[in-house]
This record gives sequence, structure tokens and C-alpha cells, in this order.
Amino acid sequence: MAALTREQKDQFWRDGVLLVEDAVTQEQLADLRKVFDEWVDESRAHGDDYGDALDGRPRFDLESGHTAEVPALRRVQSPEEVSEVYADIMRNARTVDFCAELIGPAIRFHHGKVNSKLPGTATKVKFHQDFPFEPMTNDDMITCLLFIDDVTLENGPLEVVPGTHKGPLYSHWHNGAFTGTVADEVMEKHADKIIKCTGKAGSVCLMHASLLHGSAPNLSDSSRTLYITTYYAEDAIELSPNHLPSTLTHDLVRGEPSGRVRCSSYEMQLPEVPKDTSFFAQQATADAR
Repeated sequence: MAALTREQKDQFWRDGVLLVEDAVTQEQLADLRKVFDEWVDESRAHGDDYGDALDGRPRFDLESGHTAEVPALRRVQSPEEVSEVYADIMRNARTVDFCAELIGPAIRFHHGKVNSKLPGTATKVKFHQDFPFEPMTNDDMITCLLFIDDVTLENGPLEVVPGTHKGPLYSHWHNGAFTGTVADEVMEKHADKIIKCTGKAGSVCLMHASLLHGSAPNLSDSSRTLYITTYYAEDAIELSPNHLPSTLTHDLVRGEPSGRVRCSSYEMQLPEVPKDTSFFAQQATADAR
């Protein structure tokens, strides 16, 4: 039995984004929340980014203003490396089957992270495309945003510009710096087309890696936490260093190896390999343009 309907598949390829409910069970959702809550409690004992990811950068990224009383853990790099709960979801959630139907049948894991906007934190994500961070020989690549919390209009939902996955790959370099964001004039052109993606906890937003997207700060008293995984077609090969490498990068999660490579035609500037904890620091350079 197909995981997605014909209408859902058509919508994904038309808009570059698709929301699907019940991507995980209630038990899986509770387990994800429990582990993340433990990480938040652990963060109270730290005043700066901490932990060790595979590339030597800190695993746990703290928002400016983080305190023990008001923790602001905004990102966990490669959570599936340090949690069997997250590793199991990365491999076995319905999300993986959705991606296999869209860009498979054989797909590999690219990277994972938890992005969280806790109440009272000012985390904002400027508009960007994911593919310029992670160029491959072809662009069959999907970013999956699994809602660990209910996502509302007030707590900083994903904002997307439908259909932009079919358009150009915009430069994320400005004045010689890789800012991880598109130019202001690009967003001025698309401002009236932005839609907000909301839904209940356990839903997943499937997003083509070339889609323009961002999100606003959390202005509510409820948290907005996402587990984000990226998958790509098995016959694609990386063209630049993975910006979030892990011991599970390139794991084959569906299908069989083909022994082939497939290429699509595009042109773009290569990304800068991040040196700070996360891309939030790269986007902060855009304010200095």
C-alpha cells in the first residue's frame, strides 16, 4: 500500500512542500519529547555551547540569553548519533517511506538536527534554500521537519514560498561572506507569496531542498521543537563537505545500492564549511552586510 496518495505526490512536486499528519505514533512522539526535555534540563548547567559533534564543533547550540532559569537550547546537531530514540525515528518513521515514494525507491540519510524555539527565545531563521548548503550531483533531496510540538501561527512556524523549488538557486554569498540567506531583493519579489505551515504534533512537513523558506521568532508561551532529517536519492553524490557530518551520514535507509550516479544541470557557488556551532552564526553575518 502506498504511503502517499497521487494527489499528495502531485502537490509536493507542484508546490515543493507537503504536510502529512501522523508521521510518528503517539508513543514515538512521547519518546522524542522526553529525550529533548532531558537535553533542555542538561543545558541549564552550561553557559555556552557544549558537547562534541563529529567535526569538532559543539553539539548543543544555546541561544544568546540562555540561563539556567530560562534555558534557550535552540539546536542539537546530529541527535541520532547520541540517542537511539532519534536514530530509530530517522530510519523507521513513516517520513522515510514518504521520501522513498517521492525520490526513491533507494534513499540515503544526509544529516539530522533538532531546531527548537522555546518560549521567550528570539530565534529567527532568515529565508534561504537548503540545497546551496549541501550541493549534490542531482537535486532529489528532501528536508523533513517533524513536529515534536504543535506548530501554530504564534510560535514561529515554517514559512515557505510554494513553487520556488522550480526556480533559480539564489546566491547565499554577500560581500564576500557566506551568510546562509538570500538577498533582500529576492524576498521582496516573493513577499506576497509566503505561506505559513502549521499542524499538530506528530505531523511532518516534507520540503524540497531548493524551496525558499524561513521562520519567525516564537512569540507565544509554548515551545516549537522540530526534528529535522534530510534524505537524498541513492544515486546522488556530495559535491562539497557535509555541513553537519555524522557517523550515520550516507546510511542507506531504503532500497538497494545502484552503483550509479545521476546528474542534473545547475550552477551555483559552493557553500562555506561552517566553523561555528550552527548556521545561525552564518545567518547573523547577514545583519552586518
